[in-house]
Amino acid sequence: MQSFRTEIENPIVEKDIIELADKIAQFNNLQIDEEKFRSLRLARGVYGQRQAGVQMIRIKLPFGKVMSNQLRRIADVSDEYSRGRLHITTRQDIQIHYVDLQRTPELWAQLERDDVTLREACGNVVRNVTASETAGIDINEPFDVSPYAVALFKFFLRNPICQEMGRKFKVSFSATDEDTGLSYLHDLGYIAKIENGVRGFKVMVAGGLGSQPRHAEVLYDFLPSDKIIPVMEGVLRVFDRFGERKSRAKARMKFLLKDIGLEAFRALIEEEQNAIEFKTVVIDADSYVPSKPVIIEAPQVEIKDQVAFDLWKSTNLIPQKQEGYVAIGVKVLLGDFYTDKARLLADLVDTYAAKEIRLTLRQNIVIPFVKLDLVPLFYTELEKLGFVEAGYNKAVDITACPGTDTCNLGIASSTGIAVELEKVIAAEYPQYLKNSDLVIKISGCMNACGQHNMANIGFQGMTVRTPEKLIAPALQVLLGGGNFGNGNGAFADKVVKVPSKRGPEALRRILNDFEANANGKQFVDYYKVTGERYFYDLLNDLQDVSDLTQEDFIDWGEEDKYVKEIGIGECAGVVIDLIATLFLESEEKIDNAIEAFENGVYSGAIYYAYQSLVNSAKASLLAEDEKTNNQATIISQFDEVFILSKKIALETSFSELIYQINKNAPTKEFAKKYIENSTDFLQKVRAYRNAEISVL
Repeated sequence: MQSFRTEIENPIVEKDIIELADKIAQFNNLQIDEEKFRSLRLARGVYGQRQAGVQMIRIKLPFGKVMSNQLRRIADVSDEYSRGRLHITTRQDIQIHYVDLQRTPELWAQLERDDVTLREACGNVVRNVTASETAGIDINEPFDVSPYAVALFKFFLRNPICQEMGRKFKVSFSATDEDTGLSYLHDLGYIAKIENGVRGFKVMVAGGLGSQPRHAEVLYDFLPSDKIIPVMEGVLRVFDRFGERKSRAKARMKFLLKDIGLEAFRALIEEEQNAIEFKTVVIDADSYVPSKPVIIEAPQVEIKDQVAFDLWKSTNLIPQKQEGYVAIGVKVLLGDFYTDKARLLADLVDTYAAKEIRLTLRQNIVIPFVKLDLVPLFYTELEKLGFVEAGYNKAVDITACPGTDTCNLGIASSTGIAVELEKVIAAEYPQYLKNSDLVIKISGCMNACGQHNMANIGFQGMTVRTPEKLIAPALQVLLGGGNFGNGNGAFADKVVKVPSKRGPEALRRILNDFEANANGKQFVDYYKVTGERYFYDLLNDLQDVSDLTQEDFIDWGEEDKYVKEIGIGECAGVVIDLIATLFLESEEKIDNAIEAFENGVYSGAIYYAYQSLVNSAKASLLAEDEKTNNQATIISQFDEVFILSKKIALETSFSELIYQINKNAPTKEFAKKYIENSTDFLQKVRAYRNAEISVL
């Protein structure tokens, strides 16, 4: 562990990594339980994998921007600690699989040498802040959203208000009204706007995918840019306090807003403003230094196949607002590529572009700032890497999560069927190579990591049971989803469920019908006209499982007969309900509060003290077999169970004590008093608990 201290310059990062190493040692020595340890490692990007004994590491990359030195560092880490494969996610992260848990602290330390973090890439936290991959170069953008995404990422990283929420929280930025950041399916989505010369955002709230997708609502039609961080802090505080914590299936923001309504939600955000230290946070976008292109004379290259080059140019070049430049879209099959290509790609953008790449929401790569006269060179160099497949962001470019390859929750192979469907389109529907209006996405389970239920044509991994009670892999076919722009979208309908091996035939029927009858309409418009019942009748016979062959019981990409194996999902962590652990956490929160207070971070100190109060109350209620669904319920129940009954004596009600947090500004004086309150409260409830135990 000493090496972490000597190699890492940032003491906060150093402390994080040493804490992870210490907790791993405590877990190995049975000093902390598995559930508590899981919560800690998830918040540090260490995620359990389907295969026993290894971990998936998720690297957090704000709005998918990766500098060439960072890409080399990630490649080196993957070679050293894994198998040399990198996976681009639909949230612009990179994942590395098959990592030994014991080596994760040193892996993290290596990444931080080039300012790459794992912190809060998983768990019940604010996840990676995503954005349009063309931010800063988009010909239609009112302004570059990149500085705002970076500022928000930095403000909430390690922020105590969002470290232990009931579930994960996802944020996006869209550069234009095309809403390529998909604001309508995020917990918070920002769409760039300018009103009266002022930069700001349309703000969408409480969207989500999963088994119950929900369209986000408009929180503000226009919010000045200096308000986006204070508003998000208010949203997070409300979500932390009122969000469900007992049932993971109901713990996302979308369920909270559905329960209390938009106006009540806005009122709660307003109530929190007293507790928020910064009423405005001016983001100095002018000080943000975007990548600058290299000025170099274009070398002469020979294009061996002009037809292939012209096709590639027609599908993979992205117009750029900077005159004389284009961006190049690189289609990455299933988001998987290897470290040898990563290093060569880093060399290429170092020498001839702007030393950066962007990871996209569709698991691809964008290379910005390519001079027009360098396009032939890039084509020839990318061709050597196998990176010139035409059809970037077109119908043939299918998005898929890892599914049963590595994920605990995978039910059927999403990657295997994705490969087969791309083959079908390339071989039988070559006209779709240039079609950007048809979006196909695949998820291995209902959690929608592949975003299947917002696609025009979506597939979700499932199972079917034969009359003989045999289980085979299957696909739920969903149709009619789409992004309409400016925060508007539609979620796909579940139409039929077919054995996985019939997935290609289902796609053929859908595309054949579309070709024959759409008369120039986009697919989503054609689906609106025809409707769910029409496609149900078209595909219904594919649902019959009475005559399955042996092949139907072997999933795509597999050789063995299908076995349904679903582990414990870790997408949002696990709620810790052990009484002793909660009291220990309360102590830790008070220590954190004191440290923040001594560093002059009074708002953080207050929130740590608040968390200690909630933890202590929760532990006491659990000891009485009381339900603890959310923090607001914990607070009110503690008064009912302990204060009104006079089991525990406070000078005031617990509600009045704890809710000082949203009635007082985060001053030094209040922070000191609030920490003292939390310390006294912990002593009292612990004394009561110890007295109860001694009687037993």
